[in-house]
Amino acid sequence: MANAGTPSLTLQRNIIVALLITIAAVAWAMLIWQQTGMDMPMEMNTPTMGMNAPLFLAVWIIMMIAMMFPTAAPMILTFHQVQAGRRGRGETFVSTWLFVGGYMLVWGAAGVLVFAGAAGAEKIATHTGMSAAMASRIGGVLLIIAGAYQLSPLKDLCLAKCRTPMSFILTSWRNGHWGAVRMGWEHGLFCLGCCWLLFLALFPLGIMNIAAMAVLTLLIFAEKTFPAGERIAKLSGTALLLYGAAVLIFPQLLPTFPAVHVMSMD
Repeated sequence: MANAGTPSLTLQRNIIVALLITIAAVAWAMLIWQQTGMDMPMEMNTPTMGMNAPLFLAVWIIMMIAMMFPTAAPMILTFHQVQAGRRGRGETFVSTWLFVGGYMLVWGAAGVLVFAGAAGAEKIATHTGMSAAMASRIGGVLLIIAGAYQLSPLKDLCLAKCRTPMSFILTSWRNGHWGAVRMGWEHGLFCLGCCWLLFLALFPLGIMNIAAMAVLTLLIFAEKTFPAGERIAKLSGTALLLYGAAVLIFPQLLPTFPAVHVMSMD
């Protein structure tokens, strides 16, 4: 039973869900505005989108909020349910948002690595005078790698952790405020293990491609929550393998192909 003045667990869950949906919706609106409401330079289809590190990381965090908050909701709600039970027994209550903060730390750190890799790729492409066809074929290789990872045992391991929130809570529980941050961080690592190569596939598809981001979000959500999630992961991996192979033969199949110019040294 809830303490006097404490909202019921159902109300608390509804509030958290409403906040997660609202925050994700605002993030999606910002991304759509960036794509459709601004005069976007051609560099936006390059790996760094023509941005410096701070701006890239800000956009990356917005993308992760938009795409990952819906898929992480079951784990976040399970964490809150356990914390609410502890409060009901008179034990120390820790805010669920500390767990969310730890979770987002993982994606922020991933964004730093992504920017470093993207900036390095741009420099290599510039110095080698890479053609549009070659750049697209490299994108095809990334799609093949992402597809192969979807079929790998490591993907299965990480996905199993993400699909069973209560199992993660029981095996990874940490007390206290820093414990909540650490739990969020650990869950974020498993989530990253599930999805990192799928996000890498966004670069050849278009890092600001709203349609690709929406499909990827739905795919990750289905993998984590639907009964046939593991099968969906395998089917998506097969599709990525076939699409990547087709791009190797016909690079113009990649949506970013027309926007990729021949890069040469000036």
